[in-house]
Formats: sequence, structure tokens, C-alpha cells
Amino acid sequence: MSTHPVNLTIRFLLELSALFSLGLWGAKSADGWIGYLLAIGLPLVSAAVWGVFAVPNDPSRSGKAPIPVSGAIRLVIEGFIFVAAIWSLLDLTLSIYAWSLGAVSLAHYILSYDRIFWLIRKES
Repeated sequence: MSTHPVNLTIRFLLELSALFSLGLWGAKSADGWIGYLLAIGLPLVSAAVWGVFAVPNDPSRSGKAPIPVSGAIRLVIEGFIFVAAIWSLLDLTLSIYAWSLGAVSLAHYILSYDRIFWLIRKES
């Protein structure tokens, strides 16, 4: 089940990996203060979006939803952040890490099918 502590830990590590990937891309894609701004800003904005736009009573989260969204919107947000992280690794020519993040993320979502079905059925 997707609320099992091991599954939640994997999900948390995937989220951290995605945020780190975005920050790394920001740091490497620009020089000077813009690089620092992107290195800090991209992960912060992504984490804020991830934490704020939530489905009310999501059993895999705290249940709180500062800005309630439907399950489909939540899946799009999660997918966008993971795709952006994978793209950022590919852009940095870190292909093995990009493929690894993509494969583990896909496996996690497949194994969390109960959460996916719950989200698809859930309106805001």
C-alpha cells in the first residue's frame, strides 16, 4: 500500500532527488548570481508547489491541503516536477542519473497504483 513507511520513504527520497536535480541544473546553467538564484530558487519554488497544492485528506500526506486541488491536477504537478528533474539531468549530460530517476519514479508510481487510482477519482 502507498502509505507503508518504506514506500513513503522512497517517495520522499525521490522528491529530494528531483529537487536536488533542479538545483544542480540551476547552478550549472548560469554563471554568477543568476546561477545561485536558480540553484536555490528552482528547488524552493518546486518544493512550495509540491507542498501547497494538495488533495484534501490524502492518506499519503498529512491530510492538510493549503490549496486544494483535484487528484488529476496533483498528478500533473508531480509529473511535471519529475519530468523537469529528469530533463535537467539529461541537459547536464548525466544520463545514467536521469534514467535512474525516471525508472525508480516510474516503478514507484506503478507500485503506488492504489494512490494513483484514489487520486484519479478524487475531486478537490
